[in-house]
Amino acid sequence: MVDELNKTIDVAARDPSWYGIDNRELESRRRWTITTRTQVGDVKKSVVARKENGNSASAMCRELMKLPISHKSDRSYQDSAEDNDDFIVSESDRQMLLIKQQDEELDELSASVERIRGVGLTIHKELLAQEKIIDDLGTEMDSTTNRLDFVQKKVAMIMKKASAKGQIMMILFLLVLFIILFILVFLT
Repeated sequence: MVDELNKTIDVAARDPSWYGIDNRELESRRRWTITTRTQVGDVKKSVVARKENGNSASAMCRELMKLPISHKSDRSYQDSAEDNDDFIVSESDRQMLLIKQQDEELDELSASVERIRGVGLTIHKELLAQEKIIDDLGTEMDSTTNRLDFVQKKVAMIMKKASAKGQIMMILFLLVLFIILFILVFLT
């Protein structure tokens, strides 16, 4: 547990402004973890020594709780315990605040992903519609190309059969036909 608190203090030391603490507070917390680690080591040694000596369970409990036999609290120990409790409560509150912020950010991210999904689906539908239009256009172009080839072959056959005088007559006929169509289309 103390090692985890040390790791937490090291993380907070990287960016103290993010966690709203200063270097004095970091040093205070480091001293507390060192003191606590020492106390835990002393208690472990004491427990092992008492087990070897065969002392009673109540004496071991008093040693673990650091209570004198008269049950009067040591003032510095009480202050240290209150500081520890305050530290734990503030860290717990800070962790809850961070979790709440992360939840809000995840909710916003989720909403953004949903909007992007909707836009993606709309783009997909539009692309499918455009693909159908392009396929239809390709089919019409193939059909028109085939008809144009047929007409060009017919015109080439007629040109071969017709003499020079016939070709001139055909050109004049087509010119008159073009003029009539032009007048009908654009002037009416």
